[in-house]
Amino acid sequence: MSELTLILASKNYSSWSLRPYLALAHTGQPFREVVVPLDEPDTAANIAKYSPSGRLPALRHGAVSLWDSLAICEYLAETFPQARLWPHEPVARAVARSVTAEMHSSFSALRQNMPMDIRGRKPGQGRAPGVAEDIARIQALWNDCRSRFGQGGPFLFGHFTIADAFYAPVVTRFVTYDVELDAVSRAYRDTVLELPALKAWTEAARNEPPLKRYL
Repeated sequence: MSELTLILASKNYSSWSLRPYLALAHTGQPFREVVVPLDEPDTAANIAKYSPSGRLPALRHGAVSLWDSLAICEYLAETFPQARLWPHEPVARAVARSVTAEMHSSFSALRQNMPMDIRGRKPGQGRAPGVAEDIARIQALWNDCRSRFGQGGPFLFGHFTIADAFYAPVVTRFVTYDVELDAVSRAYRDTVLELPALKAWTEAARNEPPLKRYL
């Protein structure tokens, strides 16, 4: 089988890179990581070697080249069906795709005011207009998925899916900014934090040099 190579941006700051990393790690397939340092004179040129959009993450798998986090995860789900990256039941699968797409395109206030910073601790910061509404919507979504589809395990749809990979960066934000959560959301947050792949990513993020813009 052709080698899988996942090209990533910063592990401390790049929520988009974390998502396909967790999905790929869940497949159990060996893969190579390439982390492109950001804020360097040659950053754009190095990213362009892998991504025609000029953005990361990107995936190389033989002749296949992908450069969007959701497209990468969809490809992994189709290529490695044994990983069950989507729920098997049609309604659950459709809802999982819907909540994943919502994360892919929504929650702009949360993204802008509570950017991912895994090693940071910023309690009380980021409470700008619109953020509380985003947090409330995310908790409502988590509660709905857990109550309707989560009986088979501790994740949104019981077992780990792409939906969990997409909300994992939000989990890290809730830790960084010390967001108060309801009981169901706290339990789900703690489940995601215990993922071995997320623990490995977090350790790497802590040892990563800070971006120049944050110095």
